[in-house]
Amino acid sequence: MQTFIGRYAAQCFAILRIISGVLFAMHGTQKLLNFPPGKMHPPIASLPGAGGVIELVCGGLIAIGLMTGIAAFLASGEMAVAYFMVHFPKGFFPIANGGELAVLYCFLWLFVAAHGGGIWSVDNALRKKA
Repeated sequence: MQTFIGRYAAQCFAILRIISGVLFAMHGTQKLLNFPPGKMHPPIASLPGAGGVIELVCGGLIAIGLMTGIAAFLASGEMAVAYFMVHFPKGFFPIANGGELAVLYCFLWLFVAAHGGGIWSVDNALRKKA
């Protein structure tokens, strides 16, 4: 299996980065623009509003692969804060306190921050141009 799928590791990572970035940005659009309609539409000058800004901006940057490391590190930190402020007080286990998505995004973005944008990223295109 490694010889088959391993040849496409860079492309698979790029697809993971792009799709995850778009999904993360959608959390921001839902909070800030109420699109798609959801149950949360906080004022922008609130902690959830600031989270929505981080999700929208960093998710977009991660998806296109621009300043990927910085954006992913910031998004990872936001998800850690979200987990410990919102979910952890409800219980220890993420599956029981509703925080599994925050934990998953936290570690995904930490990996992306360490890995960088990879192929199919603006960062990579700028590096090749220089």
